[in-house]
Amino acid sequence: MKYIQFDNAKLPNLEYSLFKEILRTNRAGAYMSTSIPGCNTRKYHGLLVCPLPNMNGESYVMLSSLQCSVVQHDKVFNLGIQQYKDEYFEPKGHKYMCDYSADPTTKLTHRVGGVVLSQEFILAENENQVLIKYTLEDAHSETLLRLKPFLAYREIHKLTRENMQANTHYTEVSNGAKFCLYPGFPDLYLQASKKVEFIAMPDWYKDVEYIKERYRGYDYREDLYVPGYFEFQIKKGESVIISASLNEVTPSGLKSKFTREVSHRTPKTSLKNLLVNAAQQFIEKQPDGNVMLKAGYHWKRPQMRDMFVALAGLAVFQEDKKVYGEILKTALPNLRRLYIEKSAMNNTSIDVPLWFFYCLNELERWVPSIVKVTEHFELMRDLLYLYWNGIPGKMHRMDNGLIYARAEGQPQTWMNSQTRSGWLVTPRYGAAVEVNALWYNAIATTLEVAKKLKKREFVNEWTPRLDQVAASFTYSYCNPQNYLYDYIDGEHKSGSVRPNMLIAAGLKYSPLSREQKKNILDICTRELLTPRGMRSLSPKDEKYIGAIEGDEEQRALAIHQGTAYPWLLGFYADVMVEVHRNSGISQLRRIVEDFNSEITEHCIGTISERYNGNPPHQAKGAISMAWNVAAILKLMKIVEE
Repeated sequence: MKYIQFDNAKLPNLEYSLFKEILRTNRAGAYMSTSIPGCNTRKYHGLLVCPLPNMNGESYVMLSSLQCSVVQHDKVFNLGIQQYKDEYFEPKGHKYMCDYSADPTTKLTHRVGGVVLSQEFILAENENQVLIKYTLEDAHSETLLRLKPFLAYREIHKLTRENMQANTHYTEVSNGAKFCLYPGFPDLYLQASKKVEFIAMPDWYKDVEYIKERYRGYDYREDLYVPGYFEFQIKKGESVIISASLNEVTPSGLKSKFTREVSHRTPKTSLKNLLVNAAQQFIEKQPDGNVMLKAGYHWKRPQMRDMFVALAGLAVFQEDKKVYGEILKTALPNLRRLYIEKSAMNNTSIDVPLWFFYCLNELERWVPSIVKVTEHFELMRDLLYLYWNGIPGKMHRMDNGLIYARAEGQPQTWMNSQTRSGWLVTPRYGAAVEVNALWYNAIATTLEVAKKLKKREFVNEWTPRLDQVAASFTYSYCNPQNYLYDYIDGEHKSGSVRPNMLIAAGLKYSPLSREQKKNILDICTRELLTPRGMRSLSPKDEKYIGAIEGDEEQRALAIHQGTAYPWLLGFYADVMVEVHRNSGISQLRRIVEDFNSEITEHCIGTISERYNGNPPHQAKGAISMAWNVAAILKLMKIVEE
């Protein structure tokens, strides 16, 4: 029995299938993404979306879609689907859908009378190439296939319209044709594994709509250019491979390449396998050989905080762990350049370097083969002095040893939601609880390394400082209600029940006692825990917003006022195990098992950026998020061990 299953009878119902999304990546920045029926619901969707370094480094939608039509007895049945103005769908190929499968490839099957045609999609690893395999599973008459490419040639954040600048010419190549709409862009090659005929019929398809963008309050209509269509005969049992690539290929090798690419894929036979595969999708190998970690899809760039939080969890079950060590190696020179050499942090949050120490602890715990912590002592030491000495106008150390951060209009922690007008939703100016817990953890981690290296002068200097931070932390943050203040700004102490105290309790080195951690765990379980993660604010708070809805401004106001985040479950798990030992494992197992139902709801095979705080906890934001995938993999590892 397949692990990922859908109700085939419901597939033609767009209410059931339209908002289930597909994502495939090539580990080099390119991706393929759409909905199950093949109808693009976002401006970020496309069959071939690639980074173009010679442009501006942004990703571009090159091939938006490739609509397939079956021709028999001069009758044309278009299996494609697209939404146009006034929510009009044309063609209506979804009504022919009879099966969808995600293992080992994305495979969609249509039935038209006696014709059964399957389409399988795979993105070539480390290449800007998507391969589509058309197989005529059944037919009783001569069958012709027509393939109509819809070209976008635009940045993922923008939309395009019919224009006179587009180059409508094409050039024939081996078993296909190549196109290039605008100067400076690469050619797009469409080629087949057998001889095909290209019929030029240039046209603009106007007012294509992306329903998800409309829901998000953005522009949602564009025009797509169709240069014509490809046509070829196909026999019962025959398979034809179509390649869409930024480089010309040898058609005779397409079938073997498709088979080879499939053999490299992780079987999607369990939640663990799906998340292991999802973890690999965030790897982004750069043209210069460096490896980075993409924070999420579709629009998330590599972000240092997300990488430090996610790295160990993503690597924990991987056969090839080396690449995750390379990601850390790529990041550390940037960490030094941004925070030590510039010493300004002008465009960065104050907490980011402190997550580096957390990352080292997690790697040493879960994947020690890819890190030698003692090798990073100099960077660790320099970062401690950066915080100890402070940065004028940005951050300073208070007399009690705690870190105070304030820069007007700049978010200082992971709670960085900001409206379009620049207003911070949760500024948390002052001494944020998780920042100072991370500060304590950073000192303790560095002292441990210094002792191993026999750095006596450093140990003598920083041991009293660690003791001071520990005493100040418990004195300042522990409140009469037996949990922690969220932040302190002068005389103001925020009593909002937020998950940041859980981070403070879940670090390897924490100034909190076991009893204090138990109290934190109890209130977080009662008020913040959901099946999809920890709420960012208690529902009892008057500022609580249980659902992310409306335009960009309304969504920004809701993001950290109750939204649930799966990545915080990693800290919940660590505190649960420390406080309740083995008796807490059964609850963690239930949390993991709950994600079995989520894995087919928003983006198939991965975990979204955030979820509504109110039931049924609908997925929101980016469709796949690295630190969320990492957290659930970490929970699986804890449960296994």
